Amino acid sequence: MAAETPLLIRLEREVMEEFGPTMQQRLMEKIETIDASLGGSPPKCPCCGRTMKSKGRRNSSFISRFGPIKLRPVTYRCETCRQHERPLWKVLGVEAGRISGSLARLLALLGVVVPYELAAKLAFLFFGVEVSPMTVWRSVQRLGAACEQLTEQSACFHASANTEHPLAAEAPEVVVLGVDGCALGMQVHTTRRRCPPGQTLPPLPPVEEGHFREVKTGVLLLPAERVEVSPGRHSVLRRVLVTCLGDADRIFDRLWAKLNEVGWLGPKTVVVVVGDGAEWIWNRAKLFVNRCEILDFWHAIERAWEFARLRHGSDSKVGAQWVHRVAKDLRAGKVTKVIARLRKLKTKTEAEQKNLEGLIKYYTDNESRMHYDQYLLKGYGIGSGAVESAHKQVVHARMRQAGMRWSELGAQRLLALRVLLLNEQWSLLDRLTMGSLAA
Repeated sequence: MAAETPLLIRLEREVMEEFGPTMQQRLMEKIETIDASLGGSPPKCPCCGRTMKSKGRRNSSFISRFGPIKLRPVTYRCETCRQHERPLWKVLGVEAGRISGSLARLLALLGVVVPYELAAKLAFLFFGVEVSPMTVWRSVQRLGAACEQLTEQSACFHASANTEHPLAAEAPEVVVLGVDGCALGMQVHTTRRRCPPGQTLPPLPPVEEGHFREVKTGVLLLPAERVEVSPGRHSVLRRVLVTCLGDADRIFDRLWAKLNEVGWLGPKTVVVVVGDGAEWIWNRAKLFVNRCEILDFWHAIERAWEFARLRHGSDSKVGAQWVHRVAKDLRAGKVTKVIARLRKLKTKTEAEQKNLEGLIKYYTDNESRMHYDQYLLKGYGIGSGAVESAHKQVVHARMRQAGMRWSELGAQRLLALRVLLLNEQWSLLDRLTMGSLAA
């Protein structure tokens, strides 16, 4: 370890300390110039439309990227509705709360990636701004609410019967759509617990059955953009993620909207729907006229493994060989022969018989979705690895850490921002306005 901090690091910090106040002062001067240019008649009340009365200049402040900004903007008030308005704030786009502008977006970015306590520490290390975890939380909630509202409005617009959907002429021939769900622990209390001064909150009770919600995630990708990054390992050049904390109709509405937004739905586009066999997926896949339904190959093999472990034991080589043969035949498109062999098997126990019947039913119900040889030949892919990976990045990496539980609104807002980040659309937040948020 070096005896002292390297000179370059010391110089960088000296420059930041020297010019930081200068940037703050320069920002205030620019704002004061804009304030001086404002004039004209008093504004109208947004509620009743009456002319608002001036209350003179009053002290007001917010925290910017370069530090606190303290000003005395002209304030107007409607005597009837008791609404206040500051024209300068409206021109600048100053939002609700003490944190505004680019700093709010940066704090939200940290809160989207890491827990709020750590995000507050990183804010000081990165930007030299001291904020509390609650401040980071508020930035995430306000921006997340605006993002979630925009996503829901887009889904409602595209799902409306009055909306015309001109199919993209240059849309791809094939789009792969993978969708699945994962559980998220929810808060037991409907209101936030508050700690009295000098006391410590007791630990939260264990998450019981029923205190989970399913996060549904969908991923859209183009088979033509799948590349082999190393022998036997494939990846895609781009993908589009969609998620929601809600019912199955909601996730498919958002998938439909996203397909139209990115121009991936044309008159001849085949939508390849990959699922694990859940009925809610196949029932809603009918939304797409030109579709190809595929049962995830690895879910099909896992069901065979369940029977093999029950019949031959967990570490049996005979069981492994049997599953290997099933996998080889399924991959070759011989699902009918596999089902016929399963029906001829003799079982020894009632549990074994019940599991075998379930396996036969699973394969029989999804037989039309198990022509894996044809799917591979067409380059569709046969696994749901893309959506499983999306679950880990959207949900697990941030929201399923030890002890984490979420309110419904908190989860929705954080999910909306994580999808925005992973879809490389974070700059969209610059055009979304944070609204007031009750703590």
